[in-house]
Amino acid sequence: MQYREILDQLRAHVANLFQSNKDERFIYHNLHHTEQVVENAVRIGNHYQLSDKDFFIVTAACWFHDLGYMVDCGQHEAKGAELADQFLKERGVDQDVIDEVKGCILATKMPQQPEGLLQQIVCDADLFHLGGESFKEKNKLMRSEVEAFTGYKVDKGRWREKTIALFKVHHYHTDYCQELLNEKKAANLAELESKMNEKKLEVIKDTNISLAKEEQKEEKKKKNERPERGVETMFRITSTNHQRLSDMADNKAHIMISTNSIILSVILSLLLRKLEDNPHLIIPTLLLLIICVVTMVFSILATRPSIPEGVFTADDIKAKRVNLLFFGNFYRMSLPDYENGMIKLMDDRDFLYGSLIKDVYSQGVVLGRKYRLLRVAYNVFMFGIIAAVLAFIVAAAAVTM
Repeated sequence: MQYREILDQLRAHVANLFQSNKDERFIYHNLHHTEQVVENAVRIGNHYQLSDKDFFIVTAACWFHDLGYMVDCGQHEAKGAELADQFLKERGVDQDVIDEVKGCILATKMPQQPEGLLQQIVCDADLFHLGGESFKEKNKLMRSEVEAFTGYKVDKGRWREKTIALFKVHHYHTDYCQELLNEKKAANLAELESKMNEKKLEVIKDTNISLAKEEQKEEKKKKNERPERGVETMFRITSTNHQRLSDMADNKAHIMISTNSIILSVILSLLLRKLEDNPHLIIPTLLLLIICVVTMVFSILATRPSIPEGVFTADDIKAKRVNLLFFGNFYRMSLPDYENGMIKLMDDRDFLYGSLIKDVYSQGVVLGRKYRLLRVAYNVFMFGIIAAVLAFIVAAAAVTM
């Protein structure tokens, strides 16, 4: 397959489409933006040393990813995929390659959830500017484009809020972009938040200074009613104590398992051989054998782990039913789903403290089960050993008589 030749044809085709369907309202989503996305994809692809086929898939997807704006702005990803499908089929490109190109285009739809390296590269190339030096300029172009299509002025503060929300849910998918862009992206976000905070302060001062002071007093009063540091210290100490008690329970169980294993070994290797010559020892030996087995079973049950299904739903997050602090509730979830859940958890104070309470309670329930089973094991062992020893004494006395 002559991928380079097809890419040259593709480049000319896309440029011709932008020229023939030129719309002055496309201040941001134009040919210049598409070319920059392609350059970003080439840069990332070179880092990962993609094969000719994979390089073609990524580059072709970037050329077509925004062409759908000319057809339907609301469904531009799907329309772009259709245009790519039509063009590549006419050039005799294999269907599996076409499907991968379409998958990369559709993966750019927000919120981005790419599957595989190629889709990750296209997604990161599309939003490369969030962690770049040109972010301010491109953000202004995007706002101007929205104003051109809607026909009314977009409030800067409202636009800044939406941009901050995008920053918080977005993350780069490739390791290369994370290392290259995360630091500058964090700086861009910090600058946006700083301007947002400055604007809020100005509004407060202009509207009612006395009201602002009163709100500060109320906020201070609320903080005094529930000291944050004291609550966090309480949770930390409680969780640490539970962990220590769990370790102690495991150690106690291991002691019982090891002790009874030794006794069982002695019974099986020595006593069972002599039962034919000493039939009076059969009952004491069987009694001791049963005691050891029962004790080991309860000790093993005390240490045997139980793991939940490991999944949660958006409804669980919304209703605050799931505890994201325990691995058993999320170990089968994807990283983006878990990140979204944790972001909502950290943004909601009641949700956060509720999860900490559930975590401490769950630890206590597990500890209660462990110690109940251990108590049974120790009681069986203690009273059973006494009974076994008495049985051996009685049997020996009966023989001597």
